Amino acid sequence: MADTSDFRNGLCMEFNGKLYTIVSFQHVKPGKGPAFVRTKLKNLETGKVIDNTFTSGIKITTVRIERRAYQFLYKDDMGYNFMNSETFDQIPVEETLIEAADLLKEGQECEIVFHAEEEMVLQVDLPPFVEMEITYSEPGVKGDTATNTLKPATVETGATVMVPLFINAGDKIKVDTRDKSYAERVKS
Repeated sequence: MADTSDFRNGLCMEFNGKLYTIVSFQHVKPGKGPAFVRTKLKNLETGKVIDNTFTSGIKITTVRIERRAYQFLYKDDMGYNFMNSETFDQIPVEETLIEAADLLKEGQECEIVFHAEEEMVLQVDLPPFVEMEITYSEPGVKGDTATNTLKPATVETGATVMVPLFINAGDKIKVDTRDKSYAERVKS
């Protein structure tokens, strides 16, 4: 058991019979009335983010989770297959548990979050940035670089990313996996 003073980003807890993780929180002490904690909670099963307010000092049930390093191997009809980097055990993971599954490359390192007591996969966290090669992109017109205009480009995994006009097929770029946005061009 814990209370609202133990809140921190990433804390996993049981709330309304489901598992949630704290995305953000803010302690509020109004001039009148009791203190409270405003939170954004992410449902680990559906990925939906909700807002909730807890009265300060209320007891919550925390859940112990573990983060383990895994390497993505391949995708088949069972799902996405990962290998533990230490024990070499392989596990299949459903696509719904991976936030940006279309940015996974074979051999890529990821972190898999497990429910410690039940050994159940809760989610797969990709690194914040991944390097991808552009396989297809419409050519940019010379002189069109005066504004921050973006165009769609297909990367090696098949995902579509919006990139600046000066990016062409064959270029390597860094992609932010949290929102699938272009970060920068990679120098080769």
